[in-house]
Amino acid sequence: MKKKLKWWQTTLAIIAGIITLVILVVGVYVIYISAQYYRIEDNQEIQINNNQSTKVQKDTIYSISTYNIGFGAYTKDFSFFMDTGETLDGQYLTGTGSIAKDKNTVIDNTRGSIDTIKQYNVDFALFQEVDVKATRSHKYNQFQAIKDSFNDYSASISMNFHSAYLCYPLFNAHGKTDAGIVTLSRYNISSATRRSLPIDESFPTKFFDLDRCIQVTRLPIDNSEKELVIINVHLSAYDEGGVIRQQQLTLLNEILSTEYAAGNYVIAGGDFNHDIASSIGIWPTNRKTPEWVYQLDNSQLSEGYRFVSSNNAPTCRSTDGPYVKGESYLVVLDGFICSDNIETININNIDTDFEYSDHNPAILEFKLV
Repeated sequence: MKKKLKWWQTTLAIIAGIITLVILVVGVYVIYISAQYYRIEDNQEIQINNNQSTKVQKDTIYSISTYNIGFGAYTKDFSFFMDTGETLDGQYLTGTGSIAKDKNTVIDNTRGSIDTIKQYNVDFALFQEVDVKATRSHKYNQFQAIKDSFNDYSASISMNFHSAYLCYPLFNAHGKTDAGIVTLSRYNISSATRRSLPIDESFPTKFFDLDRCIQVTRLPIDNSEKELVIINVHLSAYDEGGVIRQQQLTLLNEILSTEYAAGNYVIAGGDFNHDIASSIGIWPTNRKTPEWVYQLDNSQLSEGYRFVSSNNAPTCRSTDGPYVKGESYLVVLDGFICSDNIETININNIDTDFEYSDHNPAILEFKLV
């Protein structure tokens, strides 16, 4: 005759079964994301879509914009789960969002970002955090939307985020992502190359961070053996101690130095995830300066280069909570690095009041001399 289990034995058996099931599920998931993980190859040649034929000229004024469009999720009430902050009175804050509210929100924000740049009729445009197909942006193809809107521009994309399905946060999963940085040009491009940046490859960080890169785009100059080299940049955020960002800056400086030695005209623009305009403390806030805000200045750049940025308006807001003017932390992370053979005509940050993204765009007017 079978001996009847006592209630506590049954309870323990159920608990043991649940624990075993959880361990099994976690193990299978770790195997899945490990099998899906890879780093995109370095020195990857990038396809140019709709390449234009006109060449850039010396002694002509051109304009270039940079805009991190935040994968179309950042309405003013959107915060991001990886961002944390602290108020001046010691209250700790953590963002909550991981995916956009809905597809229409992504479409509206993407169109708003595009229209913001189109009204300035720029010659070159750099975008960051552009989704091709991602859970977080409800699978809306932002790159296609950009190409369709700028149909008389050369267009290219270097992928810098390609993740397996990320189940974090547990009840609002970030999901699967394919996204990149986009470069547009009204002028002929001879080549574009994706250069991989150092990243944190520790476990499990490497599964959740971007596969950071820069895109080096080369444009022939009419009646010149030199080139205009435009570098689209998106350096790391959430890097405790700034170790990885320093490694990334070292590689960027090596590339800048090589181009300078060749006598080329160089503009590196984008989201540097550093304060590049001595903008700490300019705008009113009830937040302490976040740990991720590091300052960069010309002394940290390769010889022959300088930052070209403005603090007429902030270009980034903290996403540890919804955007509240006078409370959210504001800083300038977006702008340009120029070689000393490029004359700066004007630099201006466009104040959208963070209507379509957690960033504002910056626009530079310049001339090759």
